[in-house]
Amino acid sequence: MKKPLLIGITGGTGSGKTTVAKALHEAFKNNSVTMIMQDYYYKDQGHLSFEERLSTNYDHPNAFDTELMIEHLKSLLKGDSIRVPIYDFTMYTRKKETVLIEPADIIILEGILLLENEKIRELLDMKIYVDTDADIRILRRLMRDMKERGRSVDSVVNQYLDVVRPMHLQFIEPSKKYADIIIPEGGKNKVAIDIIIGSIKQYLRND
Repeated sequence: MKKPLLIGITGGTGSGKTTVAKALHEAFKNNSVTMIMQDYYYKDQGHLSFEERLSTNYDHPNAFDTELMIEHLKSLLKGDSIRVPIYDFTMYTRKKETVLIEPADIIILEGILLLENEKIRELLDMKIYVDTDADIRILRRLMRDMKERGRSVDSVVNQYLDVVRPMHLQFIEPSKKYADIIIPEGGKNKVAIDIIIGSIKQYLRND
């Protein structure tokens, strides 16, 4: 059995990394492909009060159960299925339910801090960084959090200034140096996405 191709797609909040991940997933929908979000692996905070959960820094590496994610990735690479956690962004903790994910020839991993962690980097066959201007990223995050997570403008802006931007500068932006491919302007960069699709097709042909 050929080793699955593990692709990591990272970048700041609102950079368009999810759009890139979905574009790759769609391009190979007729193949054996699966997609995993780093957001699935936020730590369980059921033991904390709701107020304490609100104060958690969700843009810091410590917010993630990285060891579990690495364990799951290794299982998929060996051909084993996994059960990933489901995170409730309204209650800021994990749900009791999990989702079964079967092994696949192509595994797309998406998240803000993938390249920050050396153990994750070592597992990745292709490391992609989606690079988008900060003003566009904050507007996208504002629209998403208001629409999907019921947040107010003030809460999103304050969180961005107090937490998201400092964490981006400390952890995410410096990780760009580890990328194999840097995509400017995210999902709108069709040329870059087509090049990546071509590389994946070449990998699949070399069976």
